[in-house]
Amino acid sequence: MKKKTYEELIKESPVTYDMYANMEDDGRRYEISDGVLELMSPAPTTTHQSVSQELLFSLNATCRNEYIIYVSPVDVILSATEVRQPDLVMIHRSRMDIIEERGINGTPDLVAEISSKHSRRRDKVQKRIVYAKYGVLEYWIVDLSNFTLEQYVLDGQRYELADLYAEDEIIRSKVVPCASFSMNVLVQALPSKRE
Repeated sequence: MKKKTYEELIKESPVTYDMYANMEDDGRRYEISDGVLELMSPAPTTTHQSVSQELLFSLNATCRNEYIIYVSPVDVILSATEVRQPDLVMIHRSRMDIIEERGINGTPDLVAEISSKHSRRRDKVQKRIVYAKYGVLEYWIVDLSNFTLEQYVLDGQRYELADLYAEDEIIRSKVVPCASFSMNVLVQALPSKRE
């Protein structure tokens, strides 16, 4: 079977994970949103990458015995027609059966997106709705424009803003109780504070 290109695949509806997994590799990153193949932004900024690395380091320091932690790119297959690549994913070790070679096949305990001016609307509106729909218990949005962390906790089928963290406030989570760091810890390693 011939692998399809992005241009060929976007004409099909709905696009499924299997179609996406078998498409021609063109070096770009994609997500599937409700059966629609979406091209992701160009490579993240150096600020984004620095914050991502510090977030992973901080969580690994206190959570690695209880959680498996992945950073993007990793496919989170929420359904055949909903595949996302969050910036960070946490899965409790008691649920490791959802971890497959191809990606995470099911709902993680926590996802985090590192938001910039280019992805803010997508992260705060579209992805928040999707992650709630598929039962992700906690969703973090790290906002690079003001260096805050918005913590959303699932309440039924919707997220409620549980807290907003900045500077030296210690981030705490009922879903991931091992988490314990501040935004200043993430920001202090930045070469500069620009996005």
